[in-house]
Amino acid sequence: MVPVNHNAWQPPSHYNHGPDRARNSVVDGIEVVDIAHAIELALAPVFLLSGIWVFLGVLASRLARIVDRARNMEKELRVPEARDADRLRNQLQALSKRARYINIAITLGTVAALLVAIVIALLFSSTFIPLNLAPPLALLFVLAMCALVAAFVSFLIEVRVAIAVLRIGDG
Repeated sequence: MVPVNHNAWQPPSHYNHGPDRARNSVVDGIEVVDIAHAIELALAPVFLLSGIWVFLGVLASRLARIVDRARNMEKELRVPEARDADRLRNQLQALSKRARYINIAITLGTVAALLVAIVIALLFSSTFIPLNLAPPLALLFVLAMCALVAAFVSFLIEVRVAIAVLRIGDG
């Protein structure tokens, strides 16, 4: 005999297929416990979503600084007697490359956040919809993690570019 795991996930009570199923609508069969369980399931991805938003805030801040630095360098280049014009052009190219990687990271991070938000909505709505949403939920979550990993990689590349052109002091 196989032991029963009472801590394993159980479908909400309205998933029963007994004689009362035909009489009750899906919403009538939902109990407070089912909704509380749905909230518990959706809570962990909500924390992930807040972490992604913090990451996106950092990226937006870095992009704003890059744009400000590029504007200042462009002003310096417009002056006829600009000194170190070649160095400024090289730095502008590096800033352009950094902005491109940050933009990619922001796009991928936003895609990840949208996918996690869809996962949260489906987790909660699975309480009300008697469908097996496990495969689409798993796929959406994996896609969200892939987008987030790609955003982190793009951010890492941007940091490496920033360090590569870093000049400290007069040297």
